[in-house]
Amino acid sequence: MDVVAGVMAGLAGGAVEIVDLTAPLSPHTPVLRLPEPFANTIPLSLEKVSDFDADGPYWSWNNIHTGEHTGTHLDAPVHWASGKDGLSVDRIPPSRLTGPAIVVDCTAEAADDPDFLLGPGHLEAWTAEHGPLPQGAWLLFRTGWSARSDDPEAFANADENGPHTPGVSVAGAEWLAASPISGFGVETVGIDAGQAGGMEPAFPVHYHLLGADKYGLTQLRNLDLLPTSGAMIIVAPLPIVGGTGSPARVFALVPRA
Repeated sequence: MDVVAGVMAGLAGGAVEIVDLTAPLSPHTPVLRLPEPFANTIPLSLEKVSDFDADGPYWSWNNIHTGEHTGTHLDAPVHWASGKDGLSVDRIPPSRLTGPAIVVDCTAEAADDPDFLLGPGHLEAWTAEHGPLPQGAWLLFRTGWSARSDDPEAFANADENGPHTPGVSVAGAEWLAASPISGFGVETVGIDAGQAGGMEPAFPVHYHLLGADKYGLTQLRNLDLLPTSGAMIIVAPLPIVGGTGSPARVFALVPRA
């Protein structure tokens, strides 16, 4: 109780701040687009049920139409072939959805090269400077890409060769899969690089992390408001029974001096 009381006192007094890492979810939220012949998920749309009218004079509500992997969302292991026998989103233990937030900042590299890939060398340099990754941490890959999220074309950054967005190399994905993290979060539309479809294996972050019972988190914002370490992340997906993922609200508890 002393620990909980300390957090509550910190929130009330401003020593702890809640930072929302979630992108707003609307019909304009960017959605991953796969090339033909693959099928695509749908963006968000709302269907009015009633709005203080004859169908419901005292209440307003909507039906939601969207995919599991729309906007800021969680990827569960069953989303990928390598994790198909793993956990669906409703079965992920809540203890795995909270943990230390670790920020690896590669904004300069991504600004110079939109196809920048995070590799073992970058991760080992980070741990050499800041210490080993904590058990159950969420590694958040800061690239500055969220600044583009209100412009779908700039966010996708696509040409005749497909999208060009930063991500993780095959070796980097293997490194992360073998690490003690619970999950990996990005600012881009998906947890893999824009050109990851041409890697071996294709989409290596999906393949290696989801196959290792680790989770993905996409379209994050406000990573610039987090310290390199010392914050705590809270990931709150919908517990969709059998779900391969879910839109999520994501917060960080950040200590302030």
